[in-house]
Amino acid sequence: MATKRAGKASGARKSDTISNNEPPVPFKKAPDSLEPFFDQLSARHVYIAHIDSKPASFKRKIFSVPVLMNIGVVLLFALRVWYIGPYYYLLLQSALGTANATTYLAKDLSWNQLISVIFRRGFTFMLDLTLCVFVWPWPIEFCFGTTHGNPVGWRMQVGFRDKEIYVRRSRSWYSSTKNSTISDDAAGSNSGATTKMDLVNDENARRLLVAHISQATSPLLTQQKTGYLTMDGNWDLDWNLMVLATHLVDKKELALEAFTSLTLLHHDDYGWLTVDLRSLGGGVGSSASSGDDDIRRRQVFAFRDALAAIGKEDLFFRWIEIIQFEATRPGGLGDAERQAIVAKEVRDVFQENGVDFDQLWADSVGTEGLHGM
Repeated sequence: MATKRAGKASGARKSDTISNNEPPVPFKKAPDSLEPFFDQLSARHVYIAHIDSKPASFKRKIFSVPVLMNIGVVLLFALRVWYIGPYYYLLLQSALGTANATTYLAKDLSWNQLISVIFRRGFTFMLDLTLCVFVWPWPIEFCFGTTHGNPVGWRMQVGFRDKEIYVRRSRSWYSSTKNSTISDDAAGSNSGATTKMDLVNDENARRLLVAHISQATSPLLTQQKTGYLTMDGNWDLDWNLMVLATHLVDKKELALEAFTSLTLLHHDDYGWLTVDLRSLGGGVGSSASSGDDDIRRRQVFAFRDALAAIGKEDLFFRWIEIIQFEATRPGGLGDAERQAIVAKEVRDVFQENGVDFDQLWADSVGTEGLHGM
């Protein structure tokens, strides 16, 4: 389990001076039920959690790519050490006064020879320094990273599951923005003083933060990509927190659904906050519609992944074809009687292929029907 983070701020979750105040939309105070999780978080980051429903077999294939890459790096390093090691040993002996094949006296060399020796040795030193500084840390962090855990440790403790919790941590953009200051002149005051930027209460700063979160929580990203591939220039996976979240679910301290689409950040006044993703669209009506659309997309993607896991992905496209065909007919699917007829047609198609539509939908999505329909 993850150790407590330096700089955590769970103790300051609520401010006595504004305990009755509520944060602006789309922020909400994090429920107490999440405290076992956010108690381990650092106030210096925004955290995004989601559930990856891709089949475990698919995740094994994805994870095998960085494993093979890092094994390749280690083998190439071993080969490089085997090849260049004796050369550096001779250089060390020469530096200590023992003449050998690497020993050259400047007075015995022409200018062209001297330049050639300097260039060749300089290139060798630069190449090996670059490999040590920029390449060798890859397998070290992959297997033994301790600051935020490492992928190997995460897989050893969690294994491969059909439903896995992924937790992303904001990179430097958040802390640098959060700790930046703005002049009171820019805020409409003439005092000449500066104030710390408030990413929750300041409208412009909030818009910037919400844009980052909205992009990172897009269903096209979280559902189309496996969680391991959601790292980018703005977000990094936190392996320790992924282990912690999984253990909390395994011990029944938190429900798996609590991490379906969760964003957490800390504010000095309000404490730990969540972000209501349904409010990111704009107005009230459009926000609710956008949130419902996101939920339906996630359900459809989860159903598709479940069919792919049993080798029946063609049924998913057959299902889409039936729905699209019926929706474009005169009258569409607005009539309840017509919906029942189409539903029976879909069930029959699935049954002919040995799949119980209702049971598979309930197992993969967890509901009795498409959200809002």
